[in-house]
This record gives sequence, structure tokens and C-alpha cells, in this order.
Amino acid sequence: MTVYRGFVADTPDDPFTGAPLRAETDAALLVRDGVIVERGSAATVLADNADEDVVDLEGGVLIPGMVDTHVHLPQVRAIGGLGMPLLDWLEHRALPEEARLADDAYAKGVATDFLDGLARAGTTSALVFGAHFSGAVDELFAQADASGLRITSGLVVSDRMLRDDLHTTPERAYAESVELARRWHGHGRLRYAVTPRFALSTTREMLDACEQVVRDVDGVWFTSHLNENPREIETVNELFGPGYDDYLDCYDQHGLLGERSVLAHDVHPTDRELQRLAATGTVISHCPTSNASLGSGLFPMRRHLDAGVRLALGSDVCAGTGFSLLKEGLQAYFAQQLLAGVGVPLTAAHLLWLATRAGALGLGLGDEVGDLSVGKAFDAVWVRPAEGSTLAVNLQHAVDEPDAVARLFALGTPGDVAQVWVAGSPLL
Repeated sequence: MTVYRGFVADTPDDPFTGAPLRAETDAALLVRDGVIVERGSAATVLADNADEDVVDLEGGVLIPGMVDTHVHLPQVRAIGGLGMPLLDWLEHRALPEEARLADDAYAKGVATDFLDGLARAGTTSALVFGAHFSGAVDELFAQADASGLRITSGLVVSDRMLRDDLHTTPERAYAESVELARRWHGHGRLRYAVTPRFALSTTREMLDACEQVVRDVDGVWFTSHLNENPREIETVNELFGPGYDDYLDCYDQHGLLGERSVLAHDVHPTDRELQRLAATGTVISHCPTSNASLGSGLFPMRRHLDAGVRLALGSDVCAGTGFSLLKEGLQAYFAQQLLAGVGVPLTAAHLLWLATRAGALGLGLGDEVGDLSVGKAFDAVWVRPAEGSTLAVNLQHAVDEPDAVARLFALGTPGDVAQVWVAGSPLL
């Protein structure tokens, strides 16, 4: 067994319902076989376990492993394409890079870069938009299995509106998805997600094929995009036409909403869509830097919360500007500040919740990870800035524990992540 001693902060209970941040400046966690078996003050835990190894985490903050609910595998090498709205950015930036993953050797390198980027940013669990090519998705799963990260992903399927080399047929999409799920779904820490790119690029027949995979493979997840850009929404409504109420209804009529469903963005929802999201338990992945980078808009968080919609954070690499959910939390804070009168005044507890526990709950991992309570796996991140750095100085001068966590989000970067553990195993 091992005792981890230091400043520990987490959010086991929802701060949007009034729960406070849980933080102790000199706490200790006793970990056995990758699971937290005791938590308390350092004095108490050390006295009870005097013969155990102690890892001193002085000078930083230990938080739960972060959970990214929307990130794109093929886009890790294309971050930084600024100055374009969504559809132009897809055409000129994202899709040409995604087409390169048809080359298995290139896809192998991308998967390595991608998983390394997640770990270095302190992300231990992620819902990953895979690739349009089954070989690339297979490689992602193989490397993810070896890495120890908790990865849910799947084959991205489209049959219109994209480059021809990214299109497939409903029949092929079904067959390849089922085969990938057979190999990887439920293998170790891996799970499969049915992944139509978005309604814009999928016909009714393709969504029928997606629905059939959900029906035929027990316990798979579903993920896609929703209401990101006004031009996108208009085009979806034109393509699907009469018989569909709105963008969300394109997925709903094909049986794709539910508690194992995660949709990214939803910057421009209708009231009906919000009600339906809440009724089905579908999760919205809020991707703040992506929304700002593409000029998609300011996320109406208050409307989602008032409707009872489940929320978490996503980095959305590469429209998002990096893997760090600390940065996403800070950008979420900024966006709500700009929504004068209707924004949600986010605190440090809210940001940590969105980056950790909310994502774990959204991905059905809440019984295993997302906070540092007894009985949870020791998925954790030690943010330990370099001595003398601005973050280090600010942590020393924090007025209390919530202020320290706020400074972590204001200043923290992947460069400040000193160690990451998944189920007690170090990744860095």
C-alpha cells in the first residue's frame, strides 16, 4: 500500500446544487491495488499506516484525473487553424488531416501523439471521436489498451457532404462498427461508441445503421455533434425537412438519445430540444475554446441547467486549442462572464466538477472515478508547477483552498502536470 500526502481537492457532490469544494491542505490517501481505501488528515492516516510507503506531494495540488467528453483523434496534429467558421474550418483544416488516417502507418503515429497529449494534460478518461477508417480506430484502441487510459471511442461514419474519401455506406459502417465493438468493447478500460460525424453528413439510412449497432451491441455509447453553428443548423433542417422537428430530432427519431449518449456543443438549442435532452438523460459536452475559436457563440449554460440537462467539459481538439481541461474550465468561466445577466457565475468548485466528476458521471464512470473518495480508483493528477513560476507563487499566496483551485484553473497548463495515475499506476 502507498500513502499519498499533500493538498487534495475534489468535488464529490454537485456544486450546481450548492455543494462546496472538498479540499484539505494536508490530507492523505491510502491506496491499495489502485483503489483508495482510506482518506483523512495526514496526521491520522500516517499514524494508522506508519509502515507504509509515503509519496510526498508538497508544492502542488492533487486533483482527480480529468475527464474529456469530446475530443477528436485525427486532429491532434492540426491544432491552431484560426479565423474560420465551422464548415470552412472543416473543409480547409480538419478534413484534409482526417483523410490522412487512411494510411495505417500515419494513423499509428497520430494515435501515439494523441494519447500522449491526453496523459500529459492530466486527462485519464476520454470519449474520443475516432477516425473514418477502421484501421486507425483499431490502432487507437490497441495503444489505449497498452497505455492504461480509460478510452471510449468508435468509427466515425458519414455518407454525404464531406470529402468522398471520408464517405462510407450504411452497410459497411454497420459491419465495421460491429467488428470493432466485438474486439474492443468491454476489453479492459475500453468501450465502443457509435459515432456518426453529425446529422449534416449522415443520411437517414446511415442513422438507421447507427441505431442498429446500438441495438445489436449491448452497452455501447453514442456520440455526435449538435447545434454548433447557425449555418450548420440551417443546412441540417433543409436536408432532413418535414417530419423532423429540429436538429436533435434527427438523432431522436433514430433511437440514439439516452443516458449513454453525449452530444457536443449545443450552442444554439431550442427550448424543445433542451426539454428532450433532459427527458432522455443525454449529456451535452461543453467545448468552450472551440466555441470561441470558431466563433460559434457563447454557450447558454443557464438554459441547460434550468432545463435539467446534464453537462460536462470537452476539449474538442483541434477546433479546441489544446488538451488541457484546466484551460477549458477557464474559458467556460470567461464565456459565462460575458453573458451579462444570463450567464452562470462559475466558481472554482464548478470548474473542477465540470472537468472531473461531471465527466465521469456523463460517461457512466461515476462509480469508479471522478473524485478521490474511498472506494474509487486512484485516477489522479498532481499539478506541481516549477519552483518560482507564476503559478507556484500564486499557490503560495492563495487565501484559502477554493482560491488555490481557482488559481490552478487561471494559470495551470500541461507543463505544470508533474504526474498522472490511472488506478494507481503512474503514466508520466
